[in-house]
Amino acid sequence: MLFWLKEEMDPQELTRQLATVITHVDEIMQQEIRPLLAVDIIEQLHRQFAILSGGRGKDNAPIITFPEFVGFKHIPDEDFLNVMTYLTSIPSVEAASIGFIIVIDRRRDKWSSIKASLTRIAVAFPGNLQLIFILRPSRFIQRTITDIGIKYYRDEFKMKVPIVVLNSVSDLHGYIDKSQLTEDLGGTLEYRHSQWINHRTAIENFALTLKTTARMLQTFGACLATTELPRGVPSTEELLMSHTRQWDKLQDELKLLGKQGATLLSCIQEPATKNSTSKLNPNELENVATMERLLGQLDETEKAFSQFWSKHHLKLNQCLQLQHFEYNFCEVKLALDNLLAEQAEFTDIGDSVMCVEQLLKEHKKLEEKGQESLSKAQLLAMTGDQLTQSHHYAAASIRPKCVELRHLCDDFVNENKRKYDILRKSLELHRQLDKVSQWCEAGIYLLASQAVDNCQSREGVDVALNDIDAFLDTAKEYQLPSPKEFHNQFEFMLTLEVKAKAQKVLHKLGDVQEIFHKRQMSLMKLAARQTRPVQPVAPHPESSPKWVSPKTSQPSALGPLQKTSEELYVETDVNSLEKADDKTKGEGKNEEVLESRLGGENAELEQLDSPENLSPIRRIIHDLLETEEIYIKEIKSIIDGYITPMDFIWLKHLIPDVLQNNKDFLFGNIEELYEFHNRTFLKELKKCIENPELLARCFLKRKEDLQIYFKYHKNLPRATEIWQECQDCAYFGVCQRQLDHSLPLFKYLRGPSQRLIKYQTLLKNGTKRTKDSAFLAELHQALAVMEDLIKSCELAVDLAAVTGYPDDIGKLGKLLMHDSFNVWTIHKDRYKMKDFIRFKPSQRQIYLFERGIVFCKIRMEPSDQGASPHYSFKKSMKLMTLSIHQLERGSNRKFEIANENGLEKYILQAASKEIRDCWFSEISKLLMEPQNNIKDIYEDEDNGRQSSPKCCSSREFISMETCDDCEGAEDEESSTLTLSGLFQLDASYETCSAKSALEAGERIQGGKEGGDEKDT
Repeated sequence: MLFWLKEEMDPQELTRQLATVITHVDEIMQQEIRPLLAVDIIEQLHRQFAILSGGRGKDNAPIITFPEFVGFKHIPDEDFLNVMTYLTSIPSVEAASIGFIIVIDRRRDKWSSIKASLTRIAVAFPGNLQLIFILRPSRFIQRTITDIGIKYYRDEFKMKVPIVVLNSVSDLHGYIDKSQLTEDLGGTLEYRHSQWINHRTAIENFALTLKTTARMLQTFGACLATTELPRGVPSTEELLMSHTRQWDKLQDELKLLGKQGATLLSCIQEPATKNSTSKLNPNELENVATMERLLGQLDETEKAFSQFWSKHHLKLNQCLQLQHFEYNFCEVKLALDNLLAEQAEFTDIGDSVMCVEQLLKEHKKLEEKGQESLSKAQLLAMTGDQLTQSHHYAAASIRPKCVELRHLCDDFVNENKRKYDILRKSLELHRQLDKVSQWCEAGIYLLASQAVDNCQSREGVDVALNDIDAFLDTAKEYQLPSPKEFHNQFEFMLTLEVKAKAQKVLHKLGDVQEIFHKRQMSLMKLAARQTRPVQPVAPHPESSPKWVSPKTSQPSALGPLQKTSEELYVETDVNSLEKADDKTKGEGKNEEVLESRLGGENAELEQLDSPENLSPIRRIIHDLLETEEIYIKEIKSIIDGYITPMDFIWLKHLIPDVLQNNKDFLFGNIEELYEFHNRTFLKELKKCIENPELLARCFLKRKEDLQIYFKYHKNLPRATEIWQECQDCAYFGVCQRQLDHSLPLFKYLRGPSQRLIKYQTLLKNGTKRTKDSAFLAELHQALAVMEDLIKSCELAVDLAAVTGYPDDIGKLGKLLMHDSFNVWTIHKDRYKMKDFIRFKPSQRQIYLFERGIVFCKIRMEPSDQGASPHYSFKKSMKLMTLSIHQLERGSNRKFEIANENGLEKYILQAASKEIRDCWFSEISKLLMEPQNNIKDIYEDEDNGRQSSPKCCSSREFISMETCDDCEGAEDEESSTLTLSGLFQLDASYETCSAKSALEAGERIQGGKEGGDEKDT
């Protein structure tokens, strides 16, 4: 396959094809015959002492015309030769072989000029001549001299072609059709010399550019063919991207060249396309044919290079695929080898039921742990099969690796199944051994609990025998195997330890069964004798087992009984079991006591380190650090999971153009946020663990750095628009699944907004939980910094909703405050206070800047989250031209602003008296400051230094007005310094802004009606 790929991608074939193109271009432009270009003799051509008008004789011979030219005899011989050489090489080879017809127009000249022309033609004309026409001078004397000169000097000219001397152009028309002659010769052929020169120059430039491009493609192809394939994935990706960029650049140049050629062709054909009756002259037709042939060579060039590039691109892609495959193969194989090694160490089959059950759990964990590696291996093997089926050049290397992966997976699965079967058998074995042991213990208990004094009568013996028979029948319920069956069933898995344990249990079973047999024989003999009663002897109380008998009946009081040999064995066995059990229980108790002590110490240590036992400030710092690390990880996941993959070539087809072109707007400066928090802010916050008093200084020190959040929120409305347009594209779904995110991307893009709220909340809690006055003052300063930042972010988002402003709104300075007002516009000529009530107010959103006031109309537009407010620009006023007044009468929520000329006045009604006072105070303060001292200290909004005055904001007063009845409430949710609905994770900015705007409008309208009624 490697040989096939090299054969298909032979760069020598590309070089040969492009060399053929260059040769064909030279043939088309006749560069072998005429090395000259029009641009080389442009000055001589512009002198127009000889022209190739495109006319043809009766036998299609090209016509070269020598127009009247005063300084013809002064033209240098070299210039004449160059022009003749160039003109004779333009017609096709077939037309030139017929011979040229020369028309010399000397009607206004002298014989000397005719003689000079004929002499130069005879000496320097490079083509074949067919006929020479001379229009002799019109003056009588010069005409006579010409006739005599022609007869006298004919032999001197050494012309082998006839020379026809004509008296007028009408005589010329008898030889050449009028349609083939220019207008100065009485013909109808349209000829513009400057246009002809432009066409020839453009055609030759196009041909030269085509040759240059072909040579450049040759060089580029040779460079690609000699490039060694890298061995690393990153270097291969970089090489592929580099070559692709160069290919795109060359492709663009080829397309541009094609457009230029098509444009030039259309310009040459323009006379025929504009007028259907007009036809192109032979010269123009030859130009059209030349351009069509050159464009054909351009197509051949594109085709040849595209074929070469497709093979080279395939080679690089396959190289990259191979490197990805080999890299993933090494990772997966290492994981499988580790799993197999861990599986090989899993040799224990357990020595008890509890141990085997634990081993089964561990085996299950190992199986679950291996599922991910097995899935990756199977997926990688399928990928390898696809590469092989797609005729990958390294199929011979890929196929064995796929086989090896499947072999390793099968080994792991089969070994897992084998070990699982062994453990199940081991569990069954130990359960049966436990059943046997339990049965033996119950039998021992039964024998020890049978009272001897009850066996003195026939009835007592029968009861004892029946009890023994009933107990022996329970062996079938326990399914106790014989030693031979047991050995045959579990022989393949009996280790030395298990075999010893099984032999011990089976030996005990045999002993117990033998004891029962002997007891049965003794009882039967006792029943047969019917002798006198024997003084019963009760067994020793310590020998009685302490566990519960499987029989429901309790043993009766035991009388003295003569111990038989089997009873002595039973008693001895029971005593030994009790001692072993007591020893085990004692060890268990010691372990429990030790564990309880260690557990208590660990619990105490954990309790000391838990956040509940920290001081309030340390708890805040603990919470701040914990959430800061989570916040940084989330931002990093966005960068690695969404932004970085956009540059991956294999994901390009999933990204729409609108997203590719606007990705910087979608993500804003989130990478800048990550760098700041990860490299700077987190390290400074960690210093607060040892020194909590540094907490406030972290925020104060980084006050300027935190302004990057203003830049982020200024871009947020634009990001919202892009997200709404592209949220359903497949790229986001792929990234979300890869990151295993439960929420879509834009929910995480609101993380910076939530982070500001978290900082504000934690700082506010810190001010309530410290008594250190110095530290408290710093916390208040840090809280004020954060509140100002949140306000500026709110204003940045709100200002983005303003549309239609005719100039750069940034020239008005920083945005100070904004709110909704009812506005009355009053003109000077009809300003009457008695008509005030009849004026209909307009609801306007008003923005107060450092240098002006902007009035906007409020429009509620539908969106995905419901109606959202948008603000259309209506009017702006510069502060330096304004005056402001309080109204002596009327509502205490109104004030008046007017232009200096007083032609228009505006009465503004706020939602509350507090808002009115705040606006009146702020505008008055701005008007009192000398305007010429206001320096442009505020940079562009991109620096993020906008802040609002401390007195109020629209949201602040709305919140104050709403909470008038809740005096002293300190609920965090009622804080005025929140980022409103904008920063809610479950709701969008538009929905919440619309709601707040509607509520503000309702309060203003309600306040207006109430105020008007009160005023009246």
